[in-house]
Amino acid sequence: MKAFYSDTFVLPLPETHRFPMRKYSRLREQLLDEGILAATDLAVAPAAAWEDLTLVHTPAYVEAVATGQLPPEMQRWIGFPWSEAMVERSRRSVGATIAAARTALHDGISANLAGGTHHAFRDRGEGFCVFNDVAVAASVLLRDALIRRAVVVDCDVHQGNGTAAIFADDPRVFTLSFHGANNFPFHKEVSDLDITFEDGASDDEYLEALAGHVPAVLDQEMPGLVFYLAGADPYEGDRLGRLRLTIDGLRRRDRLVFDACRRRDIPVAISMSGGYAPDVEAIVRIHVNTIREAIGRLSVARDHPKSQVTSPPC
Repeated sequence: MKAFYSDTFVLPLPETHRFPMRKYSRLREQLLDEGILAATDLAVAPAAAWEDLTLVHTPAYVEAVATGQLPPEMQRWIGFPWSEAMVERSRRSVGATIAAARTALHDGISANLAGGTHHAFRDRGEGFCVFNDVAVAASVLLRDALIRRAVVVDCDVHQGNGTAAIFADDPRVFTLSFHGANNFPFHKEVSDLDITFEDGASDDEYLEALAGHVPAVLDQEMPGLVFYLAGADPYEGDRLGRLRLTIDGLRRRDRLVFDACRRRDIPVAISMSGGYAPDVEAIVRIHVNTIREAIGRLSVARDHPKSQVTSPPC
């Protein structure tokens, strides 16, 4: 399976910053150490073209990011101070999702080992998100007539408010968000389908909701590609999550999504999305499991005709 990384483009942050930037390099290291991916499976993320970014974001906002003219208030919303490194990292993160989406159309599944920047709106960023990688990637594939429809399955614990707003009037992209009811963003946008959970929701409740909605949406929309935001922040140990999913529960979540897509022959582009546990190794384990499950589903699809495959229960 091909995966794209951008952890070599480091965003300089103070030691006390709550965004765990080192989780990305640790994820790539762990995938290699465990032999889940080989070095030949990994590619450096290309930088998203400026014209691709303006398919989604306003030219004025893109220009402000590019030239360092973001007002201090906008930088506070984003949560990162402006720097040339921030711009480069943000473009690479979007480029990785575009590359993963294109690769998934050919290979069946591919991943951005970062991304999931779903809080970025057309004219601003927020919540550690500068540009909206999934929105840009979906728009690029639609522009290039590589797909006619897409579904975004957003399993970050925070609503994908930017993505919902960007595609609110675009019937070609269906936004499906599973998130905490009482968590950031405190003003929610309206996705095509929002599934919310109260604080403390556990594995069984979450997985039952996924099983009840993901297959139905895929059957209804029949997309050419699914963008899957595999957030690590529903984890019980996440400092910003408020839900109580276990690491095993999150792995079962991934399996459920991949199986639903495989049964329908729908390719999947994965973004890692959020994760803020104090234990960075727990975040890494959750993301490693996502890639492991993705490879497992890909192997099953290649080895068996679809009609003969039976998957283990979630």
